[in-house]
Amino acid sequence: MCGFAGFLKKTALLNDPTNTLRNMGLAIVNRGPDSSGEWFCAEHGIGLSHRRLAIVDMTASGHQPMVSSSGRYVMAFNGEIYNHLELRKVLEEANPSLTWKGTSDTETMLASFEHYGLLGGLDTLVGMFAAAVWDTQAQALYLFRDRLGEKPLYYGWQDDTFLFGSELKALKAHPAFKADIYRPGISLLLRYGYIPAPYSIYENIFKLEAGEYACVSSRQPEVQVTKYWDVAAVIKSSVNDPFKGNAPEATAHLETLLETTISQQMLADVPLGSFLSGGIDSSLIVSLMQKQSSRPVKTFSIGFDDKSYDEAGYAKAVAAHLKTEHHELYVSSADALDVIPKLPSIYDEPFSDSSQIPTYLVSALAREQVTVSLSGDGGDELFCGYNRYKMTAKFWSALKKVPRPIRSLSSAMLTSISPATLDLLASKVPKLSGYGSVGDKVHKAARVMSSRSAQDIYVGLVSKHPNPQTLVINGIEPDTCLIGNTPDFTALDDIQQMMALDTLSYLPEGVLTKLDRASMAVSLEGRAPFLDHRVFEFAWQLPLSMKMQGNDSKWILRQILYKYVPQALIDRPKMGFGVPLRDWLCGPLREWAETLLDEQRLVQEGYFNVPAVRALWAQHAGGRYDRSGILWAILMFQAWLQEQ
Repeated sequence: MCGFAGFLKKTALLNDPTNTLRNMGLAIVNRGPDSSGEWFCAEHGIGLSHRRLAIVDMTASGHQPMVSSSGRYVMAFNGEIYNHLELRKVLEEANPSLTWKGTSDTETMLASFEHYGLLGGLDTLVGMFAAAVWDTQAQALYLFRDRLGEKPLYYGWQDDTFLFGSELKALKAHPAFKADIYRPGISLLLRYGYIPAPYSIYENIFKLEAGEYACVSSRQPEVQVTKYWDVAAVIKSSVNDPFKGNAPEATAHLETLLETTISQQMLADVPLGSFLSGGIDSSLIVSLMQKQSSRPVKTFSIGFDDKSYDEAGYAKAVAAHLKTEHHELYVSSADALDVIPKLPSIYDEPFSDSSQIPTYLVSALAREQVTVSLSGDGGDELFCGYNRYKMTAKFWSALKKVPRPIRSLSSAMLTSISPATLDLLASKVPKLSGYGSVGDKVHKAARVMSSRSAQDIYVGLVSKHPNPQTLVINGIEPDTCLIGNTPDFTALDDIQQMMALDTLSYLPEGVLTKLDRASMAVSLEGRAPFLDHRVFEFAWQLPLSMKMQGNDSKWILRQILYKYVPQALIDRPKMGFGVPLRDWLCGPLREWAETLLDEQRLVQEGYFNVPAVRALWAQHAGGRYDRSGILWAILMFQAWLQEQ
């Protein structure tokens, strides 16, 4: 795992371009502490900077930026190519005279580009990656992002200078960077808790979307962005070409596919382990790792003093059964709160999924022992794991039978009762225990009762605020794949549509951003076997009945996991990887939040509708409503702004 950055300048060059490249790399040294490199071509004004976290081929032969054997391509690359050894064999058969300088996947990628061309070579890659490639023959710069968006890539023109890199802080290290805040990006943050690609928090700086490549040159400065692997198209084509076998055959095929994927992802020349929460996804990954390992797999989990957020006991039981080398760390609220001042630097732009805190803590724990850690990310989106899928489908099935005027009246009645009162009432019903704040869930459901479709309900459930533009001065909300630019998924049922939309939005820009930044902040490489594109394609060929049966989500994953872990250790209500944010904002974080939300401060900064934001804070601080979701998004912007 690494980080890279660079620039393409149309006019007179900087006085010291190599030093500028070095500074861009130093800004992301956490992504690659092992070595650095710069490459610059004065004739064309193109420069690449690279920071290396050595995973495969620890020698200097893996040094980047790397030049291809013919000299045509120069590349800086972040990620891992899991099939690079197999790809080498194919390339050697096609070209018996081919020789290798080392054993790095970077060299393999360049050889594939030499043989197949850039786009043809891209299709041969299995892995997670972002890369910048300068084609000396075409005198053009190409940027690539992997199929499902595991690795990040920012880019954009700042006057006559085109900047690009793994993180925004690398772009900010260039003297041409302007740092003009993109106000519509704030509205997006307040809806989703993240700023979805292609947008960023800065004017004229964009994120490359999953499965895209971009081309730019001094002669053709308008950035040409193209999909080489379209998630929405793959989903639709896979559903139209369903798996034709029975459930046992599907289970056996998926297990074999996952074993192959995990075997490839266990390739590393450094210590390797896995996160383990004790849930279905991570437990299955660890089970299949241990099956293929000659020694105990290193596993990592964290626990909390607050038992309602603590899964460490479940993870420990699974680890004991699988006989892994398990490492756990119990953290107090104070330990978790200590992470908050680091968040603006770690995430580089406002990001407000509160599970960013435990993800950072478990990454730091793992880094004490290993350099690579596998995770179960992607399992929920692929195998119908989120509670909101089933809940929304059932809710809409009943709701659509009721006239909308009656629904709207019912919504007003339910939201007139505070979540605290609803929680108190729910506490009297034993069947409702273990489901978190029932009051919050009732309020969220009530807000979407006037919806026109299941998709409307879904958007309401994933929104931090139903009208975020009203909280931002001169706020507008750009179109996204969820609102205004939604792909045609009418061939999918309601649950499949929600899974598809999560895969396009929440997975790459929420889940994977969290994993990438939290792990790379401590120089740890995170790998997600469920997001191998071959697993992805097969998962979407499976009928929903193999993912959801009765109340059991991830049905097919359970059938595999039960071969390795007793059912009693796995079957329990799903618990999110979160923190008690609602209580923290009323307790230990109250003074911090009040400072960031100070009325005079908000007025002076000029970004937010001050009365509306202060009202949200008063409602939460007074204990009448849980506004922690939207407040955390606002606070993460405020904390980030303070660091600019």
